[in-house]
Amino acid sequence: MLTGKNILLIIGGGIAAYKVLELIRLLGKSGAKVVPVMTRAAEEFVTPLSVSALAGHPVRTALFNLEDEAEMGHIQLTREADLVVVAPATADLMAKMALGLANDMASTLLIARNKPVLLAPAMNVAMWENAATKRNLKTLIGDGCVVVGPDEGDMACGEFGFGRMAEPAVILAAVEAHFADGPLKGKRVLVTSGPTHEPIDPVRYIANRSSGLQGAEIARALLALGAEVVFVTGPAVAERPFGADIIEVETALQMAAAVAAAGQVDAAVFAAAVADWRVASASERKLKKSVGKALPELELVENPDILATVSQRTKGRPALVIGFAAETDDVVKNATAKRTRKGCDWILANDVGGDRAVMGGPDNQVVFISENGADTWPWMSKKQVAEALAQKISAALA
Repeated sequence: MLTGKNILLIIGGGIAAYKVLELIRLLGKSGAKVVPVMTRAAEEFVTPLSVSALAGHPVRTALFNLEDEAEMGHIQLTREADLVVVAPATADLMAKMALGLANDMASTLLIARNKPVLLAPAMNVAMWENAATKRNLKTLIGDGCVVVGPDEGDMACGEFGFGRMAEPAVILAAVEAHFADGPLKGKRVLVTSGPTHEPIDPVRYIANRSSGLQGAEIARALLALGAEVVFVTGPAVAERPFGADIIEVETALQMAAAVAAAGQVDAAVFAAAVADWRVASASERKLKKSVGKALPELELVENPDILATVSQRTKGRPALVIGFAAETDDVVKNATAKRTRKGCDWILANDVGGDRAVMGGPDNQVVFISENGADTWPWMSKKQVAEALAQKISAALA
């Protein structure tokens, strides 16, 4: 994915600098050449020797180095780079960038650059929420910088909140998304994912076992081929795909509204396991269990059929509409009937019965059903299923 790409990696001074060692490894594994630059503060957290050993390239730290600067080496670094990654992007580095300061190697490179910049902020929650940081962030985004993270969680200082640097794998995905220039470039694809939660009362809800992993992997595979992805997800446990336009929903009604609001797309993949029914009138208070009394009666009503609604549009229908069918018996027969009934172009059916643990598990086996019949794919990871489907989508939209 990143073979032949030159990444200029600027490492700021923060505790999150230790994560950069893994990021360097991942970038190298993906084929990128990493040229590291460290601030003086960064050297207090990780050693230049460790960084250099993993990157396979000398670390630049000083602006005034006679050997390196004999031919204005700091300018050459930015000219040779395809992308500048700042991780961790500390509050200090972001402030320097926003103000155009250049008083060390890192800040001079950043102001002298003529290449795009990806920032991975990391700082204390109070620093992240400070008005000055917010102003600087707005300026940097306005200048064209792409920002990944920060995440919410426990911090080294003992506080909790937003400010943790994004994990290396997420930063890698952001870098890969930046270079995505595949056959789906210029195409817009909608992907729904995860379960829906239909409330019974403030405590209980109707749901299913979907983890959202298959939908998330499909979104990533489409992004890798250059597509613009609108990702509508229920309350799934799977990590959200970086680079997609992510819309979080909870209920089927909310998902239907989000799909309608997504506007025109070239293709739509409905991988979400939407609950078929919802309680007609959810209780505003917790339903109490009383010994000796009758069980509460729940009146169920059907949820909107999102797949059928989009498939049967008379105006603005996507060129390609794809559904999923989770079955426990007569998989091909039931899924084939579903494709005809819904009006979609393709159905990916899978057997979720028995002990296969497809829902919630890492692997899947699907039967690809189209107007040409049924094609059974072998057992593979959900990532491989997603990549195979993305290739078929690419060919269909070509």
